[in-house]
Parts: sequence; C-alpha cells; structure tokens
Amino acid sequence: MWNKIIQIWKIKDLRKSILFVLAMLIIFRIAAHIPIPGVDTVALKNLFQSNQFLGLINVFSGGSMENFSIVMLGIAPYITASIIFQLLTMVVPKLEEISKEGEYGRNKINKWTRWLTIPLAFFQSFATITLLRQSAVNVLPNFTSWDIFVAMLTITAGTIFLMWIGELISEKHIGNGISLLIFAGIISALPTSVGSTLYTYDQAQIINMVIFAAIALVTIIGVVIITEGQRNIPVSYARRIRGNKVYGGVDTHLPLRVNQAGVIPIIFAIAMVMFPPIIAQLFLRVKTDWIAAASQWVVQLFQNQLFYGIIYFVMVVAFTYFYTAVIFHPDQIAENLQKQGGFVPGIRPGKNTAAYLQKIVTRIVFTGALFLGIIAILPLVTAQITNTQSLVVGGTSLLIVVSVVIEMFNQINAQLSMRDYEEI
Repeated sequence: MWNKIIQIWKIKDLRKSILFVLAMLIIFRIAAHIPIPGVDTVALKNLFQSNQFLGLINVFSGGSMENFSIVMLGIAPYITASIIFQLLTMVVPKLEEISKEGEYGRNKINKWTRWLTIPLAFFQSFATITLLRQSAVNVLPNFTSWDIFVAMLTITAGTIFLMWIGELISEKHIGNGISLLIFAGIISALPTSVGSTLYTYDQAQIINMVIFAAIALVTIIGVVIITEGQRNIPVSYARRIRGNKVYGGVDTHLPLRVNQAGVIPIIFAIAMVMFPPIIAQLFLRVKTDWIAAASQWVVQLFQNQLFYGIIYFVMVVAFTYFYTAVIFHPDQIAENLQKQGGFVPGIRPGKNTAAYLQKIVTRIVFTGALFLGIIAILPLVTAQITNTQSLVVGGTSLLIVVSVVIEMFNQINAQLSMRDYEEI
C-alpha cells in the first residue's frame, strides 16, 4: 500500500491532479459554510436533525443545506437534469440518435443538461425556502420578497459554481467530480457525528457501540461485494478464415453487474417518498378545514417510522428494476454480438440470446434491489437496535462513499498501468 502511495506521489502529473482535486474540495467545503444573511442557522440545524426527510436532502447536498449556505442545493439540480435527459434519451428517438454520435453527441446532451440545471436550481431554491418557512418558526425571520428573490439567485449561482467545480475535477480522471462533491460532504460530517457520540458517551452504551461497529463493518463489506459483484456470461466468437489468416475463435465473457443502477434508485425513491409530506406541509395552514386535516394526516403518516421504512424499501426495489430496464437493452446486446460473430454457448443468436440475457438480469437484479432496499432503511434499523441517533449507520452514505473510493482507486490504477505500459 505504501509503495503504491509513494509511486503515485513520484509521478508529477498524477500528483498535481490529486492536489488540484483536494484544492477544489476544500473550496467546496469553504463555500458550504458561507450562510445566506438573515438565516437563524442554529434553528435550521435543529430542524434538520429532527426531520428525517430534510436529513436525506442534506446528505445529497453535501451537508451544505443545514447551514443554508450559498451552495445549499449542492449539485442536486444537476443530478435531476442528468436523470431527466437519461430517461428522455431512452424515450425520444431524436435524443437517442444524438447520444449515439460519439463525443459530439455526448457534449451536446451535456450542454443541454447544464442549461436545464439553471431553471431547476431556481425553482428548487424557491420550493426549499417555502418549505423551510412553512416547517419551522424563526428559521427565516424577516425574509421579504426581495430577500427571497436574492437568495434564489445566490443559491442558483452556487449550484452552477459546484457544477463547474465537478466538471473540473472529472477532467483530472481521479474520479467523478459530482460524486466526489457528495463524498466530501458526507466525510465532513463524520467528525461532528463521532464527537457528538463521544461527548454523550456512557459506559452503559458500550454494547450499543459494539453493535454499531459490527453493523458498520458488515455494511461496508456488503457494499464492496455488491458494488464489485457481477455475473459473467460466457461468449464465444466464431472462427473466420480470410486468405491465410484466421480471425476469431476467442472465448470471453459478458459481465453483468449485480447493481447496475448504482444509487439512482435511492435518489428516485427519496424524491417520491418526500413529495407527499412536503406538499402536505405547504397546506397545513390553509383555512379550509378538511384540506388542513388531510395534510396533517399525511404528515403524521409519513412520520411513522414503520410506514416510512416499508414504503421507502418498496420504492427503492421498484425503481431498481425500473432503472435497470431503462439502461439495459438485451436486444441491442444480442444484436451486437450477432454482428460481431459472437454467441452464448448453448443459446441461439438473436431473440433467444436476448431472452436469455433478460432472464439472467432479472434474477441478479433481485439481489441488487434487495440490497439497495436494505441499505436505504438501514439508518432506521440501526437507530432502533442501538437506541442512539447521534451515530447512525447511513447506508446510503456508506454506499456512496465506498463506490466513490472504489471508482477513484480504479481510475488511479488505470493511469498507473497506462504509464507502466508507456515505459515498456
């Protein structure tokens, strides 16, 4: 391990890239602690600690929302815009054609994604400010309409700034910039969480701490196994003879990942689960009695930990299957294999191969969907077992952290291997 670190540090370009990424992450964390004037940050932090839904939003904002900072939305609007275009590419034939035009097509879709991020950030900032004004008293005292408009412009500019930083980081090939920003926000909250636990430490909690450590260790191992897990489908290529040369005749495999969707299903599920209580909270103070009563019932229903856990789990599993179906196309894979002279041993090329691949994916996705569902509700289960809220195993956070670390090391190893190859 130390030899690898020394080797990385000796390579000038790689060292400069890593230092640049660290500098960008430091800038992000500084911006995350610059609050918008006129906000009671103490009351806001108490609100986020007591509200499960807002806490989930805070995770994907990189921890900057609880400070009501200039980058409080993080890169959530950009993620939303990316998901929208990813889904539209699968539905709109014109966008699908553009996405297949190589680098030009990707750059064009990325440009549209950036443009869509601006109105999404503006409207999400308005919705967030409205929600905070409805949810708690004295969080936004004396906020006039002009103050709200200025805050919306500032928050939107902060999102664009983070989007730019994320793209700069991605260009260094040390990891995905957007994922690293979320990673930095999660890691930055760890010292506070550990310090809070140690401050309130009691010898009677030693058993809970051991249980927590065991759950955290098992979770990390599980995340690594599922993230790296894949089913290898054997593929053979027919032997072709052209003149005196023989082509093909190679046996290889087609890797199918257990978790092809990543954390996207959890993001979808969070949006769907949070939508009803957020809308209900906006109608709590209306003058119509039955609307106010219905809104109060919805809010109380989603505050029930059992109901929340069940609906959250079901949503994550359902969206895992949905998103896998969107991004995985067995017909195209079977067609490409047939064009290249490849086939799965024992399976006829064409439709039979597509049906076989679909059958395999449906089976292995069940494991990935079940795992993501358990990861999503893990904080609720851990809180019930350890009876502590100050240090809870955030399954989603661990999934993001481990996935980012694995991706970062893979990219660094790829650069090291490329340099070794060039030296040879």
